Amino acid sequence: MKAIRLEEPKHFERVEIDEPSSPGPGQVLVKTHRMGLCGTDYSGYLGKMPFFRYPRIPGHELGVEVLALGEGVTEIAVGDRCGVEPYMNCGECFACRKGNGNCCAALNVIGVMIDGGLCERFLIRADKLHPSRQLTYEQLALVETLGIGCHATDRGAPADGAHVLIIGAGPIGLATLEFTRLTGAVVTVMDMVESRLDFCKSTYGVAHTVAFKGDGSELERMREITGGDFYEVVTDATGSHHSMANALQYVAHTGALVFVGITTQEVSFPHPSLHKPEMTIKGSRNALPSDFARIIKLIEDGTINTTPWITHRTSFDDVIGEFEMFTKPESGVIKAVIDVTSG
Repeated sequence: MKAIRLEEPKHFERVEIDEPSSPGPGQVLVKTHRMGLCGTDYSGYLGKMPFFRYPRIPGHELGVEVLALGEGVTEIAVGDRCGVEPYMNCGECFACRKGNGNCCAALNVIGVMIDGGLCERFLIRADKLHPSRQLTYEQLALVETLGIGCHATDRGAPADGAHVLIIGAGPIGLATLEFTRLTGAVVTVMDMVESRLDFCKSTYGVAHTVAFKGDGSELERMREITGGDFYEVVTDATGSHHSMANALQYVAHTGALVFVGITTQEVSFPHPSLHKPEMTIKGSRNALPSDFARIIKLIEDGTINTTPWITHRTSFDDVIGEFEMFTKPESGVIKAVIDVTSG
């Protein structure tokens, strides 16, 4: 069975692997149709993802077809189209007992810590599949990315009318934007790439954008937008330790800063910049099962339009040659999707 494996940073191999066994109790055999690429895949490729283990078959943003069911599986049927919740949690640790399997102490994310979906077929727990009769495999492959933004928005919990800043207009920043706009907050997006800011304005009607130049002009622009108060919620989706450290200066007194981007570097800042405004800093990791069901419904009813998201498509045969290009902002990639069934 064909698969693509990341042997080490910047080194993919097309490989033949064993066919999966028949599904056991609570398991499902699925066929991968579409796979989305995100910052985790790019960071794993570049060697900058702290949770990535090599060698690894990537693939955690997936649209799959159910081929066979294990004993006791009743909520999924053969032929179902499903999105995948890739977080294999233990169900027993403190976080899991609280209902937060997204940050399980022993969490294994498929395509990151254990092998994922960049292969023809694989086994997965039935409780990690989210079916839809309406959505395409391509749309289902976007659900996990949107889930990251959904959870990050909930972590910040902006109020209606609050000023919210999203730093970084890549896929995770855009996913956060999707859900922040549903809260009624007044959104500002900041990025270094003008084309990304133009995308936010033209596609989402974002009224306030800030081009980061590092010369202090962004602070003046933010004062103008917020009347000098800065932002009740700031979400940093860059994965840059420099950006994450700088983000504290944009938070209003008593406001919250959410880190959804991941870095292997230390993030440091003077303690008074946290203490003086009585700021709250939160991490946001992955998404909750309820987020997946919510997102599928929002796409089905048209509240979320996935059409603008996918800017690049590739095939199983071509992805190794094209992957490096997808890591570069100048490529214009918002979201690239692999047709795993081709090739």
